[in-house]
Amino acid sequence: MSEFDVSDEVLINQFKNGDIRSFNQIVIRYKDRLIHFIYGFVNDIDRAEDLVQDTFMKLYTHKDSYREIAKFSTWLYTIAGNLARTELRKLKRRKTYSISSLSKDDNDFIIKDDDRGPTEFSNDKYLQNKVEKALSRLSVDFRTMIILRDIQELSYDEISTIVDLPLGTVKSRINRGRVKLHDCLQQKEDFNL
Repeated sequence: MSEFDVSDEVLINQFKNGDIRSFNQIVIRYKDRLIHFIYGFVNDIDRAEDLVQDTFMKLYTHKDSYREIAKFSTWLYTIAGNLARTELRKLKRRKTYSISSLSKDDNDFIIKDDDRGPTEFSNDKYLQNKVEKALSRLSVDFRTMIILRDIQELSYDEISTIVDLPLGTVKSRINRGRVKLHDCLQQKEDFNL
């Protein structure tokens, strides 16, 4: 059985028992997903990477606080989401709003199709920027729901556990968030970054 066949829950238990390779495997599994998740909050790749590092530090130092009442991924996303929301509160207190776009070299999340020309890449980048800007205009509650459901593709139950809200509230906020996102995307503002 390879390390990739082992469940997250087994890995965290092995890590709790001192196996540092299990921690490294968790980092490999979740690093890119968590960067993408947190970037949806902060719109700054450097800040997102720092927050993911903080997430893994919390995991490392608080590994014993994980209990198998929820999936490990839910617990990890909860830590990351809490750190991202705390960072947003700090930014609002400082009244500093930093929106940085990813350069082509920094964007690890899009798999490029070699058969496409420059026009298609330009259109994709424009649409990506437009969606990112529209997402940043949503309240943190709606943005969180959209990122968890539509970008991270988590189940409603997992989202309910992560945000600690009833399932009906989660579904309602996802639907309302999608409507608000759609409205933002329909506005005739200049979305060029």
